[in-house]
Amino acid sequence: MRRPVKAMIACSAVVTLVCLWQVLAAEPPVEFLWPQGAPDAQGDAAGDKPTLTVYLPPQEKATGTAVVICPGGGYGHLALSHEGHQIARWLNSFGVAGFILTYRHRNSGAGYGHPAPLQDAQRAIRTVRSRASEWGIKADRIGVLGFSAGGHLASTAETHFNDKVYEPRDEIDEASARPDFAVLIYPVVSMAEPYTHRGSVQNLLGRQPSQEMLDRMSGEKNVTAQTPPTFLIATWEDTAVPAENSINFYLALREAKVPAEMHVFQKGPHGFGLGATIPGTNAWPDLCVQWMKGLGLVKAD
Repeated sequence: MRRPVKAMIACSAVVTLVCLWQVLAAEPPVEFLWPQGAPDAQGDAAGDKPTLTVYLPPQEKATGTAVVICPGGGYGHLALSHEGHQIARWLNSFGVAGFILTYRHRNSGAGYGHPAPLQDAQRAIRTVRSRASEWGIKADRIGVLGFSAGGHLASTAETHFNDKVYEPRDEIDEASARPDFAVLIYPVVSMAEPYTHRGSVQNLLGRQPSQEMLDRMSGEKNVTAQTPPTFLIATWEDTAVPAENSINFYLALREAKVPAEMHVFQKGPHGFGLGATIPGTNAWPDLCVQWMKGLGLVKAD
């Protein structure tokens, strides 16, 4: 017996609504870092409002470790797909919560340079730490991970966590902004020639920054014994952000007796993300997991 046309249409509409609900339900929630407006905000557009996109792992996999993810983009845009969402899903696959930070930059909203990105990074770490119990996270297992210019922001967050770059707003700002560990992937670290990325310098610090500011924002010159353990990845083929950025930061960490691990691969242009199609370099995600296991951040085999 054939079903009435009206019934078939109604059934189809229900299926469509259910599918739409499932898609929407699968979307990770997005949180404003400052619901009442960010410090030094120049407007009220989306780009003036930094956010965290929350990726929580399945409860049966959760390790209690979390990572604030800083996508790259030369402080002029954000590579949110391969240096954001893909990374959060990778972290979730071994039980780590991922929080993608959409930080302010030169081409967001009314346009931002220093200290806006650092304000956003500090607030992101404080937000995750202050809401740790809500998200099933341990407050002493919160790291920061960044790619390229996002790696510079991550390195700045781990070396300038005590800098007061904005006035406290609420109880969130009572939490520490110090990350417990850091992962830097083909990061910009130095703001000085000959190894820096000029576009990142200009977008972050302007066209003619002082030498004092260049030194202050060069991570390798600001490492202390309080800088957290750090994992670094670079490649020989990267001509946009030379491996010396990572190498010099590693040497500074070693001098300060901060535990660190670095891998410099031969293959891989700048911006390869997880590097799944690059032989050799595609080992970095597994090496990072092993490093995290060694620190007790994720479950050992």
